Amino acid sequence: MRPMLATKSTGGTPPPGETWVHEVKWDGMRVLVSVTGGVLRIESRNENDVTVAFPELAGLADRSVVGGHDIVLDGEVVAFDDAGIPRFGVLADRIHVRSSRRAEELAAARPVTLMVFDLLALDGLDVTGLPWSDRRAALEGLELEGAHWRTPPTYDDGAGLFAATLAQGLEGVVSKRRSSLYRPGLRSKDWLKLPHRPSGSYVVGGWRPETGGRDRLGALLVGEPTERGLVFRGRVGSGLAGKAGARVAPLLAPLAADASPFVDPVPKEDAVGARWVRPELVVEVASLGFTPQHRLRQPAYLGLRADVSVDDLGVAGA
Repeated sequence: MRPMLATKSTGGTPPPGETWVHEVKWDGMRVLVSVTGGVLRIESRNENDVTVAFPELAGLADRSVVGGHDIVLDGEVVAFDDAGIPRFGVLADRIHVRSSRRAEELAAARPVTLMVFDLLALDGLDVTGLPWSDRRAALEGLELEGAHWRTPPTYDDGAGLFAATLAQGLEGVVSKRRSSLYRPGLRSKDWLKLPHRPSGSYVVGGWRPETGGRDRLGALLVGEPTERGLVFRGRVGSGLAGKAGARVAPLLAPLAADASPFVDPVPKEDAVGARWVRPELVVEVASLGFTPQHRLRQPAYLGLRADVSVDDLGVAGA
């Protein structure tokens, strides 16, 4: 099963009224978590088994934790920076780990927390066809509160939460209709996301070598899927030094292509020396918004999104 996705709000504030409820938008990795017969399974949003990457969540398989129930949960795995703020960049090294020993080492150094916000199944009963309000009541009844998992509160005052999350340096707000059904794999306007800082997932369409560094990765050329195809959004060099670039480079080699995958011309200053690739790799990029030319302003690489496919990004207007 793939998780239900939120639509980016076109308004500047959360929708008002009693028909909406509001939650903190967490800057982490979306996962579906199942506990069946005491066996835990954690899946990324593109249905990959990532259980081994998060050993600190193993305690969820304890039947005393889940009240003896079989459950399927929707939530976000987050890791906190030194200031106590969840940041995807802190989590990035955890997503790709497939060695249990390495996962244990990372968990000891920088443990994660699972923020649970929806219940999809209870004791074999699919509850996705129930309204959000009913699913939420059942979720709260499970009392999932532990050292590495929480059921964060919801809020009636969307505007107040939006202001508070901005002041606290959190990613933003997700607003949900109380009547909304859970539609697996679909992006719904019943859920609206309002991020504070313009970061997001982009598709790699090419790369440029480091100046004087032969074929060492210096920058990524990234784009956004639109109805016209992959539109160029900018060159990302910041954040790729050292281990980050060394981790990405081997993934680009087998994707080599003869021509640019972008539907629009890549500016000469970005295209010089470019090596094109098939648009299959997704990365997370932070920026200060967009220039008048719709290019990312001061972009910085945050990490690979192995949990997100190109199809997951949907189609943006351009």
